[in-house]
Amino acid sequence: MNSAFYIGRVVHRRWKPKRHRLAYRVFSLLADLDELSELHQRLRWFSHNRFNLYSIWDRDFGAGDGSPLRPWVESQLAAAGLPHRNIRISLLCYPRILGYAFNPLSVFFCRRADGGLIAILYEVHNTFGQRHCYLIAADPATPVVRQACDKGFYVSPFIPMQARYRFEIVPPGEKVAIAIHQTDAEGPLLDASFVGTRVALTDRRLLSLLMSHPLMTVKVIAGIHWEALHLWMKGVKPVDRPAPPKRPVTIVVQNIERRGAGHEHERIFRPAA
Repeated sequence: MNSAFYIGRVVHRRWKPKRHRLAYRVFSLLADLDELSELHQRLRWFSHNRFNLYSIWDRDFGAGDGSPLRPWVESQLAAAGLPHRNIRISLLCYPRILGYAFNPLSVFFCRRADGGLIAILYEVHNTFGQRHCYLIAADPATPVVRQACDKGFYVSPFIPMQARYRFEIVPPGEKVAIAIHQTDAEGPLLDASFVGTRVALTDRRLLSLLMSHPLMTVKVIAGIHWEALHLWMKGVKPVDRPAPPKRPVTIVVQNIERRGAGHEHERIFRPAA
């Protein structure tokens, strides 16, 4: 099956206005959208749109109204003028564990039938119950996808809106790597990454991950607030929260990464690693 778990670490390194770092072990689910019903039937401890030890709910992603995810992603690709028929779509995310999950970032990988990458759709959630997506076309010829776009959605209370994202992605295979470098006109603001190793999706693995990563989904949201508390204690003042974008998806026309001269910062993700 295309669906699998990826076990690894999340690392955040904030560069200004105060330096701060955190790292914790997590696992992510890569769910092929065409396999969700089969996973629901085959696995005892996993369900689709139903409570279980682990579950994926359509309402947690996309339009947010519980409608099927595949047609929604296809409609976004069509709006961007990208291929959207006879394609494969997989979602990398945190599953619900005992009914709860918070996904700061979920990633849809959109591929042609032959496996060539068409685009990546990044879905961002903030802790205020809002979400926004960035859809960026991808070059199928490169093993490391490098993309960039301007920040258009409020996420951290301690980072202003005048910022830019650079993405470095190794699409799911034996490993997956997601790295986001956030900068402003003066240099780096925040680096965040997840690097994980693929393991088979089985009932036995579902149970073992519950033991090795207890309360993982609670730990994600707790870690976000713990980091915010540390920044507040260091004297970092929160910025005003603007209204979210009127359009739920930002379609990025220009996606070529341009590295700013003089932006010196630690690379938390290296493609050769």
